[in-house]
Amino acid sequence: MAKRIYSFGGGTADGDKSLKHLLGGKGANLAEMSRIGVPVPPGFTITTEVCTEFYEKGRALPSELMGDVEKALSRLEEVVERKLGDSADPLLLSVRSGAPVSMPGMMDTILNLGLNSDTVKGLAEKSGNEFFVWDSYRRLIQMFSDVVLEVSHSKFEKALEEIKKSEGVKLDQEISVEGLKKLVTEYRSIVKDATGKDFPEDPRQQLKLAIEAVFRSWGNPRANAYRKINNIDIALGTAVNIQAMVFGNRGDTSATGVLFSRDPSTGKKGILGEYLVNAQGEDVVAGIRTPGPINELSTSAKSEGVSLEKWRPNLYKELSDLVVKLEKHYRDMQDIEFTIEDERLWLLQTRAGKRTAPAAIKIAVDLVEEKIADKNEVLKHLKPGDLDQLLHPVFDPKAERNVVAQGLPASPGAVFGKIVFTADEAERMAKEGEKVLLVRQETSPEDVHGMHAAQGVLTSRGGMTSHAAVVARGMGKCCVVGCSGIEVDSEKGIMKTSEGKTFSKEDIISLDGSTGEVLEGQVATVDPEIGDDFGRFMTWADEARKLKVRANADTPHDCEVARNFGAEGVGLCRTEHMFFDPERIDIVRQMILAENAEERKPHLEKILKMQKEDFVGILTAMHGLPVNIRLLDPPLHEFLPHGEEELEQLSRRISVPAEKLEKRVESLKEFNPMLGMRGCRLGITFPEIYEMQAHAIMQAACEVSEKRNEEVFPEIMVPLVSHPAEFNFVRKRISEIAESTLKEHPNANVNYMIGTMIELPRAALVAGEIAKEAQFFSFGTNDLTQTTFGLSRDDSARFLPDYVEQGILPKDPFASLDEGGVLELVQLGTERGRKTNANLKVGVCGEHGGDPDSIRHFHEAGLNYVSCSPFRVPIARLSAAQMAIE
Repeated sequence: MAKRIYSFGGGTADGDKSLKHLLGGKGANLAEMSRIGVPVPPGFTITTEVCTEFYEKGRALPSELMGDVEKALSRLEEVVERKLGDSADPLLLSVRSGAPVSMPGMMDTILNLGLNSDTVKGLAEKSGNEFFVWDSYRRLIQMFSDVVLEVSHSKFEKALEEIKKSEGVKLDQEISVEGLKKLVTEYRSIVKDATGKDFPEDPRQQLKLAIEAVFRSWGNPRANAYRKINNIDIALGTAVNIQAMVFGNRGDTSATGVLFSRDPSTGKKGILGEYLVNAQGEDVVAGIRTPGPINELSTSAKSEGVSLEKWRPNLYKELSDLVVKLEKHYRDMQDIEFTIEDERLWLLQTRAGKRTAPAAIKIAVDLVEEKIADKNEVLKHLKPGDLDQLLHPVFDPKAERNVVAQGLPASPGAVFGKIVFTADEAERMAKEGEKVLLVRQETSPEDVHGMHAAQGVLTSRGGMTSHAAVVARGMGKCCVVGCSGIEVDSEKGIMKTSEGKTFSKEDIISLDGSTGEVLEGQVATVDPEIGDDFGRFMTWADEARKLKVRANADTPHDCEVARNFGAEGVGLCRTEHMFFDPERIDIVRQMILAENAEERKPHLEKILKMQKEDFVGILTAMHGLPVNIRLLDPPLHEFLPHGEEELEQLSRRISVPAEKLEKRVESLKEFNPMLGMRGCRLGITFPEIYEMQAHAIMQAACEVSEKRNEEVFPEIMVPLVSHPAEFNFVRKRISEIAESTLKEHPNANVNYMIGTMIELPRAALVAGEIAKEAQFFSFGTNDLTQTTFGLSRDDSARFLPDYVEQGILPKDPFASLDEGGVLELVQLGTERGRKTNANLKVGVCGEHGGDPDSIRHFHEAGLNYVSCSPFRVPIARLSAAQMAIE
């Protein structure tokens, strides 16, 4: 039977960081810290495999588990020399979740477990601190009842506020001991009224129920929403970590805090964090009290009060040394939770800190320069999709800025939107196409879906390590927290500034996540400047990767953008986009509406000149890099006017009777045009169209080569091939035109190729035959997905979200490549194509070319390159590097 429980503490541990898949991130790091001599409260971890068993058994614990827990608990009791449930000197426990992938705040935690009517008295006598004990007891009842017994959190909050009001105090720690005792009695009554049962007294029953609740929280709505947003596999499960409690709320010699080993917003080196004296960890992230700064560096984040560095310099020195030790050990920036109990320092957790993309780049470069990590290691620290943040606009420094409030800059960005006060409103309005900003007193894990939908987040409470700050940074969302200059009343739907200005729901404001400023109205933005660190980081990625990265680009401007982002060529130039130009569309329509080849000829000659100039611009912009040009693909009817009025207008412009136009348009209509007269079928039925395009491409290539005295690499791609004979028919005519054009330009250095787009299942199956004549394949995964699934990409949005929600499909197959079918066709087509043509160049030009998960598959399939939109080129470059390193 597999080992279900791993113990740690006292300088030893059963596991280590290599068992992250079993122990979760938190459990693996607790074991690792214990092994390297970091002061960690001892405990044990129940593995993620038990979580899987829990759900397989209909949300029930395996029958043998509590026996294993009892053995692990006995070992823990020996280490700490206290026993769970001992009325004289009780051991209290924390029960926390810990998935293999960090999911901050998404699952449940229970602290102070083991208190009851007897142990609370014994602990009070042993500690000599009644306030600490009764405060811990009321926290246990509130947290346990919310998480385990599912009693509404608001009922306890209401009772807490009434006690404070009756005693005339504002803060929880100002309540008298008698007030806390009354509060505990009131809390127990709330539980009895809500559940019909007394709050559980038996500490072992508390422990069993808490373990079940943490496993249940893996499937709660907010965890499900977070996994969906971050593409985390539900099969991973969560571990449960059970530790001896250490108390930051044991008086004025105790504290709790959270820190980062480097600034998570900017990447600047140095500890940055917050702490609270006489508090438990939940108080720091909840934003209920304003924390103090860890050190003088953190003071710039506008935390209040004396720094830990000044309050306890000896403990700050010990903490600083441990931070350096952990960063060097893990070879990455760390996010650390700590507790000081009666002047003794304990570390509760360390993990790789979530950071913004600009910070990630700076941290990566600094870690390499400081010889803490090597290039390949730091390349793995950044999610490729997070590079999007570097491309986000910033506010135009010349734009008028009416600052109405100032908060803490928790996550960068420059965004505007309509104010909404609930997560549900944010999600609903975002689905309707509105840009919204979620404004709250503080966010909670239940708000994650609204945070994802919003452009940015603004809170009136909380610090740089609050829930809003951590989650927003992880999402790459602009976030301003701790904005004390605003009052938020969600029920009334208003936000009021300290200057008396009131904003209502759907009023527009802007957020500057780099300065923490809240601005009235919509502020103009400009494109960001990318620093030298980004260039160095991406150079390292290019050194590591094997896949080349191209861009889908249809204009010289798109080509320039793509090259600036590091594209190594154009993987898809769609010629039909040129046809829609307002100055050309009527000529194109005349060509389409012509009755025969002879009538089409004069119109095609005009289009040839236009297309040639387009290709000259694109080939010039790419400076000798390969350019893959797809011949005309869409059905001809897409270019034609729709409706009587448009036909009348076209009739007047081209002097052709409207009746004749209407008749011709009607003759070109198709019931299912996406599977009708398009792609190579056009080139076979109307060969003069493809011949014109081939002339334009080759003439442009020769002109650019001669003018710039450089080799030019046009790749001419035939779309929608399903049979080798189709490709061969078109290829022969293109080749004849290409060779005759080259003879007319003996000084041109043009290295052209002719290949095809593999976007139909049959093409993948007969790829070996097609490759005998084709020089390259480019998988058009958009259409390949449509034709493999029998889905319309344009219409499937109506039901695909439900398929993903219900678990019928793991992901939207148009966003991330389908592994079960489409991937197999890509692999099969590549393998069969290269069997008959060892020199076959293979790429992909569908939207999947910019998706990190899909790039993994393309790397493993041995493709030569991926192609994506210009702004996703850096994402593809980093993804390809990470695949090569793995």
